[in-house]
Parts: sequence; C-alpha cells; structure tokens
Amino acid sequence: MFDVLVYLYENYWRPDACPDHAQLTRKLSAVGFENDEIQEALTWLEGLSHAANSHAGTQSPDSMRVFTQAEQEQLGEESMGFISFLESAGVLPAPMREIVIDRAMVSDGSPMSLEDLKIIVLMVFWSLGEEPDALILDELFVDAADRLIH
Repeated sequence: MFDVLVYLYENYWRPDACPDHAQLTRKLSAVGFENDEIQEALTWLEGLSHAANSHAGTQSPDSMRVFTQAEQEQLGEESMGFISFLESAGVLPAPMREIVIDRAMVSDGSPMSLEDLKIIVLMVFWSLGEEPDALILDELFVDAADRLIH
C-alpha cells in the first residue's frame, strides 16, 4: 500500500489531480501494482479524505496529547517520538497530528515503522494541498544513514 501512496505523491501534484477511482485503478495496475495493494491504498485515501474534512479546530497552547494504549502499541516509540519532533518544530499542527494518528491506526504493522509513518505524514500534507518545509521534506525522504554530516 505504501508504495502506491508514494507513487501517487510523486505523480500527482494534488489529490484533485488524480483521475477517478476506476481510471486510477487501471493506471496503477498498468504500472505494475497488485489489485489488492491498489484497493487498500484507495480505501486508505478515502479515509484520509474523510479524516481531513472532519478534523478541525484548535488546541490550547498549554494542552498536551496523551497517546492511548492502542496508539502506543500501533505507533511504537520511534514513531511517537517523530510525531512529537514534528509538532515541537512547529511543522505539524494539532489537527494535522490527529489526522496522522488516525491514518496510522488503520495501517498494517504494529509497531509501525518510522518509514511508513513518514509516508503517512507526507500524504497528510499532500491531501491538504500543503507543501512541507524543505528541511522537513528532507527529513521525510532521506534515510538518516545516507545523510552526510558536514
């Protein structure tokens, strides 16, 4: 599923640039994705669209997000730390954080890999039509082992 999501991100500037589901399914199939993988990704994207439309509001600057036991198990320490990092850097506002957590909770894998969580974060930005800061894009795309320290 995550390979399909990355393909969509790389090939369609915004979600509204994607063709309808039937045509998109044919295109993804022609590129070589399996039907199960395509359907899982499209269902996930429908959930993302719904979550993006339903998560609105503000959060008090003094409030704190406490992860439920289920969220802790699904996300794992590394992913929760990354979410906290993005939030403390001012890149991931509370409503977007909640969308990320919502989409992570319906994804396979427990605990979720950090790479998969990064794709989810990227897709949340994409679905909202927002471009992450260049340094955050670097953080989302470049593997830490491949970074050069100057």
